[in-house]
Amino acid sequence: MQTKNILGITLAAAFSSLAGAALAQVPAGYPADYQKIIDAAKKEGKLVIYSATDSKAAAPLIKDFSALYPGISVEYNDMNSTEVYNRFISEVAAGGNTADVMWSSAMDLQMRLASDGYALKYKSVEAAKIPGWAMWDDQAYGTTFEPAAIVYNKRLLDPKEVPKNHDDFVKLIATPKFKDKVTTYDIEKSGVGFMFMSQDAKEYPQFLALENAFGTAKVRVQSSTGTMMERISSGENLIGYNVLGSYALVRAKTDPSIGVVLPKDYTLILSRVQFINKNAKNVNAGKLWLDYILSHRGQTVISNGAKLFAIRADVTGETTSADLIKEIGAANVKPVPVHPIILQFLGPAKRMAFLKQWKETAGKK
Repeated sequence: MQTKNILGITLAAAFSSLAGAALAQVPAGYPADYQKIIDAAKKEGKLVIYSATDSKAAAPLIKDFSALYPGISVEYNDMNSTEVYNRFISEVAAGGNTADVMWSSAMDLQMRLASDGYALKYKSVEAAKIPGWAMWDDQAYGTTFEPAAIVYNKRLLDPKEVPKNHDDFVKLIATPKFKDKVTTYDIEKSGVGFMFMSQDAKEYPQFLALENAFGTAKVRVQSSTGTMMERISSGENLIGYNVLGSYALVRAKTDPSIGVVLPKDYTLILSRVQFINKNAKNVNAGKLWLDYILSHRGQTVISNGAKLFAIRADVTGETTSADLIKEIGAANVKPVPVHPIILQFLGPAKRMAFLKQWKETAGKK
């Protein structure tokens, strides 16, 4: 994926100084001294974000943030999850300019950076409103509630074939009809793909059977959800595994070929992790952005504009955690915790062993 930029998204020129002063007020319920952060952020005048969230999904958030805090220009860099990590690390090592805020769906890579000391310790004023599993040490914060889904072509699958759980999926793709017709993430290149699959290894007792079934089907791997859904919609592939459900459920509303399954035995839940760079050039603007994303207002935009599934239980809208939990069942929802415990597969030896097994089973041709 090419890096994209949304530069200078600022409404400063569109407002008079009086209107700007009126809009950039302390949000209701925030401490009075929060005004110091707002004033300092306006002096910085800029915010640089590195993100794995598509520009299209982020645009409503950037627009609303800019309306709330005019005078702060947002530079939004959209990359895949591995690029977000690699670019940040290389720029920090070179001592050059880099992101003020990191926001990525590759939760394990984000937690590696945070636990390695790259994240600012900042207790968000909104911290009490998100689940305890979604934050770590006042440094890393989960911002969304997105399921790992099975996506299939509704035109080409008989309703009786549609899997309800992981066991059903394993049996289905091992049949001749699905040879060369199954897709999932390339776990060597996709950070979020590797994280989902390594979490499956923990949650699913028959994980080796799943890998072998992928091998039998000669699974086709991709680096993005978008590519997987295009190929499923066209019929080139019949079914996809661990597809990011936030994107799939939205597309299914307008694409009659797309069907979505949230597995009934367990559904992994991803939360895009955000942290402020400890050495951020625009640290106050970063605090405003983090608090905004976690706020009721920001989460409402996440639900209704970005459609990434709000993590806050008190938000209503098109895509919310409350609705997903109701659909899947609380006992079957398995959130990936925002915690260093998820780093166990990122150690070089364990990662290499995991990928070696994947190549020998799922990757056999």
